[in-house]
Amino acid sequence: MGKKYAIGVDYGTESGRAVLVDLTDGTEVADHVTPYPHGVIDERLPESGMKLEHDWALQHPADYIEVLRRSVPAVLEASGVNPDDVIGLGIDFTACTMLPIDENGEPLCLQAEWKDNPHSWVKLWKHHAAQDEANLINDIAEARGEEFLPRYGGKISSEWMMAKAWQILNEAPEVYARADQFLEATDWVVSRMTGNIVRNSCTAGYKAIWHKQNGYPGKDFFRALDPRLENLTETKLRGEVLPLGSKAGELTEEMAAIMGLKPGTAVAVGNVDAHAAVPAVGVVEPGKLVMAMGTSICHMLLGPEEKRVEGMCGVVEDGIIPGYLGYEAGQSAVGDIFAWYVDEAVPAYVKEAAEREGLNVHEWLEQRAAAYKPGQSGLLALDWWNGNRSVLVDADLTGLLIGCTLLTKPEEIYRALLEATAFGTRKIVDAFHENGVEVHELYACGGLPQKNKLLMQIYADVTNREIKVAASKQTPALGAAMFGAVAAGAEKGGYDSIVEAARKMARVKDETFKPIPENVEVYEKLYQEYNRLHDYFGRGGNDVMKRLKSIKEAAL
Repeated sequence: MGKKYAIGVDYGTESGRAVLVDLTDGTEVADHVTPYPHGVIDERLPESGMKLEHDWALQHPADYIEVLRRSVPAVLEASGVNPDDVIGLGIDFTACTMLPIDENGEPLCLQAEWKDNPHSWVKLWKHHAAQDEANLINDIAEARGEEFLPRYGGKISSEWMMAKAWQILNEAPEVYARADQFLEATDWVVSRMTGNIVRNSCTAGYKAIWHKQNGYPGKDFFRALDPRLENLTETKLRGEVLPLGSKAGELTEEMAAIMGLKPGTAVAVGNVDAHAAVPAVGVVEPGKLVMAMGTSICHMLLGPEEKRVEGMCGVVEDGIIPGYLGYEAGQSAVGDIFAWYVDEAVPAYVKEAAEREGLNVHEWLEQRAAAYKPGQSGLLALDWWNGNRSVLVDADLTGLLIGCTLLTKPEEIYRALLEATAFGTRKIVDAFHENGVEVHELYACGGLPQKNKLLMQIYADVTNREIKVAASKQTPALGAAMFGAVAAGAEKGGYDSIVEAARKMARVKDETFKPIPENVEVYEKLYQEYNRLHDYFGRGGNDVMKRLKSIKEAAL
């Protein structure tokens, strides 16, 4: 049959990238990045220049099509692969990134009468202006004893579908009325490629309170929120929800011409970026936790049955790998904390020394921090610079550094911040493990594991578990391509299940990070101290962080 290929397109916050993958062994033959021409729209609307309120984050749907127009032909050209040999395509996306469309699937924001209304645009995942709606959803769900709430760690996020849809209804009822459907951007891009509107089980489950057995929450719940929302799920969120790896349809003539591919190429249903990374590191069974590590961390884990775990972001049947419950948790700042320290708090002499030695500041600090033994600095930090996602689910918590003296060095603080994020991950691992969702080993992918060996060793020591690192630098895109190969099926040269695809295509590095027993011992003591501070400041023992925040807001 000759070699066959699939393309994975990874849609991030600032850009999209296409990766062309060899289906025999997962080799990434070519990749190409397209920065979004409009970037993140968080200050003013395009064209009209209308000013946006605080906490808004929008995007332009045409930017997503631009990625297909530019990056897909670019990987074909760079690789020299014949389009006839590309049998499948899959995409992954940030989520919940949603938009209102009309009955023809056209985004309202691209229509003259709606383009000056900010609610007609794509609401990016980090649009946080629906917090009031999210608070009410949580209060009402809790008061009613809704059974879905514990599946999301007790809190529905302002980033998710229901809060965003309700915000549109509250602030722009005319947009809500005109919208035929609200779609995840990942499902919208798939609909553009295939001509079919289908929803995927990953975004529906993690971001729109959908459950494989029970469907969406009942009408009476939505009526309790707002009588106008009573029919939301059977109107604006209607449509079949398909499991990951399903074929959404085939590439239309029009899109095939734009992308340089063959009409009829299989297109998989959409997926979420971090979740697509799980099979790409070969994890298709329980007991293995995958960390997508970058500015923040998304933690993914499979289990054989549904358990309740404090602070998890969701548990969804078939949400990551068909046949298993997929659990998600996360830390809201990791790489962002290290970047904050380097950009805002490192003395000039460190930057000058790094420059002299031909290193960037992170490398310089890592080299020096690695010379310290665990506990040697006398420092301890809480990793809440951007609040706490799991297990406390509290955006109002802030960072803490304790133990500084007049002799404290920048590299000691840097190491304490690395350790703090490792303690945060340990807290999540323990929460799963203690609630019957076993965690035996860790897998890491994303930008951080490729760059910072000290960090990975600290994570291994703090969690007392071996860590394997993805060989791919584009792990979500590789995973998306794998699902594209599954959508095509074995008959066409792809695979009939994601498990088979993972066996052949997933790759991790030979080098792993194993716990060092004497480090594990010291970190166990430090973790107990972290835990005391975590519960004191995070569980109401001392709400000083929140009091400081309200004093700060009053002073503005």
